Amino acid sequence: MAIRRRFRPQPRRENKNPHNINESITAPEVRLVGDNVEVGVYPTPQALVKANELELDLVEISPKAIPPVCKIIDYKKFLYEQKKRDKAMKAKATKVIVKEIRFGPQTDDHDYEFKKRHAEKFLKDGAKLKAYVFFKGRSIVYKDQGEILLLKLAQELEELGKVEQMPKLEGKRMTMFLAPKASKK
Repeated sequence: MAIRRRFRPQPRRENKNPHNINESITAPEVRLVGDNVEVGVYPTPQALVKANELELDLVEISPKAIPPVCKIIDYKKFLYEQKKRDKAMKAKATKVIVKEIRFGPQTDDHDYEFKKRHAEKFLKDGAKLKAYVFFKGRSIVYKDQGEILLLKLAQELEELGKVEQMPKLEGKRMTMFLAPKASKK
């Protein structure tokens, strides 16, 4: 026999605004800023009256200030412009791409050249490069060969990138970071 569960709707939660607006401002007095307003410190009820006269909202911009800073603006328009500004900032933010190239301590010349060409392409495309030598088993005794290999790579890629971190042994890996040089336009 199957048990039927009765659907119980959850109580609706109010959409909490990120700012205190109008009557939700609890401070006894506020510093008022905005267009068509004389900047100064006002009691909160008086600031609300001014906002109502202009048919706009009183929005608490900086609640931690003493007294809190409020602005008389159209709240929906303010949120829209803030969201638009945040989206533009996010689009301008640069995303760092890190490409990896792995070597063995006794990598052959042909394999080295092949991987070096890939490293050149990555640096030309503007990505950071993480080159590392992986030591398997007892090959850790060749750590000096691994360091020489990474330093040789850094020297040959000198025109395209600069070394951010010199070869450093961490466990069974010796890692080196290269960043692309700023292209001159």
